[in-house]
Amino acid sequence: MGGEMVAPEHARGDDVVLAWEGRDVLAVRLPHLSDSLDHILADLERRHGVPLAQLDRKTKQSVVRVLEARGAFSVRHGVETVAGALGVSRFTVYNYLNRENAAKGDG
Repeated sequence: MGGEMVAPEHARGDDVVLAWEGRDVLAVRLPHLSDSLDHILADLERRHGVPLAQLDRKTKQSVVRVLEARGAFSVRHGVETVAGALGVSRFTVYNYLNRENAAKGDG
């Protein structure tokens, strides 16, 4: 996800401070959502063992489902970023999303 660990005394207002037995032990500084998307894409690439653009259509559709579940398309330029990583057009990403949403509606 791309978070950063910092000492609790250096935590800022938007950091997440973790406590153990009533004592602050660690703070986690979360990245901006757009940076998180890059980390998520890199993680998916590592999991598949090849660049995402080299995946077959069915696997790319699966990747889009995972990304939608993780909120990737709520990030500004999320569709464009994902399309670039998958080596497809924005139109194709929207088709994958529409197909998934139509399938959910049939259930």
